[in-house]
Amino acid sequence: MSQNRVVILGAGFGGLTAARELAKYADVTLVDRHNFQTFLPLLYQVSTAGLAADHVAYPVRGALRGSGVKFCLGSPMMIDHKNKSVKIDSGQVLEFDHLIVALGSATADFGIKGVADFSYGMKSVHEAIAIRASVMRHFEDLCRFPDTTTCELTVVGGGPTGVEMAGAIAELIRGPLRRDEPSVASRMHIRLIEAGVRLLPSFNPKLSERTKLDLEKLGVEVLLETAVQEVTSNSITLGSGEQIASNMTIWAAGVKGSPAIHALNLPVERERLAVEPTLQVRNYPYIWAIGDVSGALGADGRALPMVAPVALQQGKWVARQIKAVMNNAALAPFVYRDKGSMATIGRHKAVVEVKNFRIAGPIAWLVWLWLHLFYLLGGRNKVGTIADWTWNYLTFDRANRHIIDEL
Repeated sequence: MSQNRVVILGAGFGGLTAARELAKYADVTLVDRHNFQTFLPLLYQVSTAGLAADHVAYPVRGALRGSGVKFCLGSPMMIDHKNKSVKIDSGQVLEFDHLIVALGSATADFGIKGVADFSYGMKSVHEAIAIRASVMRHFEDLCRFPDTTTCELTVVGGGPTGVEMAGAIAELIRGPLRRDEPSVASRMHIRLIEAGVRLLPSFNPKLSERTKLDLEKLGVEVLLETAVQEVTSNSITLGSGEQIASNMTIWAAGVKGSPAIHALNLPVERERLAVEPTLQVRNYPYIWAIGDVSGALGADGRALPMVAPVALQQGKWVARQIKAVMNNAALAPFVYRDKGSMATIGRHKAVVEVKNFRIAGPIAWLVWLWLHLFYLLGGRNKVGTIADWTWNYLTFDRANRHIIDEL
């Protein structure tokens, strides 16, 4: 069996998994605009001073060491279908027999005015550090101003990311900030806005209600069935026309496929690449799409969720598909196996749902901790994360409360 050339665009969960699998029987080149992979599920903890930023980032070359996979730093600019090559912004042209697009996702603003200009997204280490700096800066500003001044912090989106972010900010305020300056922390208010009828809509309604109660116990004001019409630097206009104060708005209401896919001259539907059930891009059998950019459908006919388990399974699957093509074997449709969902609300508070099995509270929280630690790349990152979590748990403090401004 000859070694086919495979180029993979994106070193996220799906791209890195596919690269490792394909390295066994193909000449693989992995391309990414960063030289590190970001562990997105724990990014909110960087935002709220629970973890150091370098604990959720791992060098791509380190992850590929000994695999034989080549790494190229850059972003794709165009695909030459005639010559089967892709040009990246460094000027390099990479030839391929198979191309895997795994470029991930970006924040979706749904066309709502002001979101792009006045809210914080949650898709990169840079954004996480910016959120942390902004929260701490608002705290320091309150320390200088009269006792009548307040700070309104708003998280928009009641999915797992929004719930985890709101709970973590509430614990940051109730814990270390209150210990630093009790009167100042009491003037910081956190609000969670969700357009739907309940939080965590993909979970069982009982877990959604439990999540709402846990957040409210932490001091989070939860607004359900509340749409956002516009965001400004200091306010949010709701769908009803009501305007509420918001000194800082964090947007966790949705994601879309990476805008980079529009430069590749490939079919796009609903901001994701149109694919066949085999994960091949429509009309391009030598190009595959996995992870958040893939418009693959589930058994219910709906697009698969943009979560890490989908990308991980698709990364392994597409490697087997390409091996089948190399062996002139038949291809098969991708079937996603949902192993469950989970979200953490705060200390000893989490919800876990695996088919008909549901738990909430301390046990769910321990399951959440263990699974996230298991999937985190790098021994140093695991040890550092354990150290930070242990320190935070024992001292009720968060040592990563740094304001690091962009120069």
